[in-house]
Amino acid sequence: MSTALRKISSRIAIGFTIAVCLSFVISVLQVYLDPRSWWVLTFFGLIFPVLSIVVFILFVSWVLAKSRWALLPLASLILAIPNIRNSWGFHFSSNFDKEVKEKNSIRVLSWNVSWFDGQKKTDASKKSSGKQIFDYIKEQSPEILCLQEFLNNDYREEVNSTLEKLEAMGFRYHYYVPDYIIRKGNTDAGSAIFSKLPIVNNGNIQYNGSLEKRSAEHLLFADIKIPSGDTIRVFTTHLQSFLLKANDYRDLEIIRNADDSLLSASKSILRKLKAGYLSRANQAEIVRATMKESPYPELITGDFNDVPNSYAYFTIKGSRTDAFLARSWGLGRTFNNVSPTLRIDYIITNPGFQVLSYRCEKLPYSDHFPVLADLRWIQP
Repeated sequence: MSTALRKISSRIAIGFTIAVCLSFVISVLQVYLDPRSWWVLTFFGLIFPVLSIVVFILFVSWVLAKSRWALLPLASLILAIPNIRNSWGFHFSSNFDKEVKEKNSIRVLSWNVSWFDGQKKTDASKKSSGKQIFDYIKEQSPEILCLQEFLNNDYREEVNSTLEKLEAMGFRYHYYVPDYIIRKGNTDAGSAIFSKLPIVNNGNIQYNGSLEKRSAEHLLFADIKIPSGDTIRVFTTHLQSFLLKANDYRDLEIIRNADDSLLSASKSILRKLKAGYLSRANQAEIVRATMKESPYPELITGDFNDVPNSYAYFTIKGSRTDAFLARSWGLGRTFNNVSPTLRIDYIITNPGFQVLSYRCEKLPYSDHFPVLADLRWIQP
């Protein structure tokens, strides 16, 4: 290779390294920047897992080349350690056993069940996934069940209401606040907390904004007596979604394929992404403030509609324990559309809880996967 060609190649490699590391640092810093002021930067958080891999490869490549440029990706990776720890699980065995639960443990299951029919909520002819979902819940036998996009009185089935079905499984206690009225008032949907253990108190907060633009479900809480005699406060919520419809997923394909409609498709997607990030920033701060006021040890489950490398996640999690990070490995995908890196459903606990096991089942019954954790309260 000629000297001139080597210089050109070196400059391209250096320029690429600088560009990637700069993007990576932006993706790291955006979790601390309020999206209401820095919303453009939030998009970098979505590609954080990919960027982290590329930066690591660049680091190794420059080390092998014995170049000082290895210091730039190394410094970027060091800066990103808190983000990496919140995005990647490093426990290769969760030891989850659906048949056996340890003494004094509580099994928590959280699931966005997508109205029991996997995204096509307006299609009354589509067969409900309710039976499979209920069978799975019964098989896992959780003491506490938190459902988002829960549909009451399924309009496609002339059978008992979904509330009655869950009561028959042993969930004697529940707290449910409907957010949507569906099909001319025949039924309703929203978030719900079900428990086989006594609920002694409950409450809710409704987020601001019109329902059509809000597309978020109440923040619910239920105070539950656990076998140790302690009372814990269980929260569940469904934060603002991006409101992506079938045509938006088509627009994503247009963007990927650089179609002639690229500009129009990009504007449509960007508008919805921006609205989602701004709303979730407000909602996450409401969640944080409400949890801070809890008189009991708290845990929160739900569909946050945001990745671990996000302002909303960092705001809610704080110093609490993410059950996935405590007992699982990889990226922990919980959403079955768009990208294989989207972990947006969580079980997050007060540090006084010991996370005994965690599991996320890749089931086809909803566009979200269920997440389960066995917990034990160990701090008096």
